[in-house]
Amino acid sequence: MKEAVFKSFDSATQLAEKLADKIATLLQEGVDNRGTASLVVSGGSTPIELFKLLRIKNIDWQNVYITLADERWVDADDSASNEALVREYLLKNKASSAKFTGLKNMFATAVEGAALASEKLEHFPEKFDVVILGMGNDGHTCSWFPCAQPSELDNALTNEKTCVAVTPTSAPHERITLTKPRILSSRQIFLHLVGESKLEVYRQAKESADVNEMPIRAVLSQSKTPVDVYWSC
Repeated sequence: MKEAVFKSFDSATQLAEKLADKIATLLQEGVDNRGTASLVVSGGSTPIELFKLLRIKNIDWQNVYITLADERWVDADDSASNEALVREYLLKNKASSAKFTGLKNMFATAVEGAALASEKLEHFPEKFDVVILGMGNDGHTCSWFPCAQPSELDNALTNEKTCVAVTPTSAPHERITLTKPRILSSRQIFLHLVGESKLEVYRQAKESADVNEMPIRAVLSQSKTPVDVYWSC
């Protein structure tokens, strides 16, 4: 098994600068080599500084497709929406011409809307160029929650479809999430972590391969797709 590459930085700002540079290089290489590139991003407060730096990079953004690793089943203007976060902090300046596809749609529930969410991403390249993941203190990533029903978590980790619905029991809102097979169908995964508590969770995740206990292990324990961990205190 190939180990994830762990990189530590003196500050969250330095991390964001280095990661933005790396992502920009990979996306432009994708455009240069294949005509288009694709980027999967996560929500939360951690990537905001990264988004601000990335949106001013000189990339052929009009040829870059962007979507989300997961989404709460709320309207796109809701404060809990990852799409709202991306529109506010990433899809501005030079990145305003990127082709963004959200996961939430008109269906009342994520279970009903999962098929359409998958269909809307069919135009994306078969392999994502870059996937940026976060990690919760419970070891979840995307919306693969250890608190979800075992059948739901197993579905998210094994289903060959692009998107599935998940209803966590310890977090608000029904969710839509990209599946493990779709996440691993990428050229590069970055795990973006900030804070001592996240470093401790990461260390715990490295101690075992039990994905039901800590679903982030589904990414860390595989050798199909390279994973670089970017961490700062």
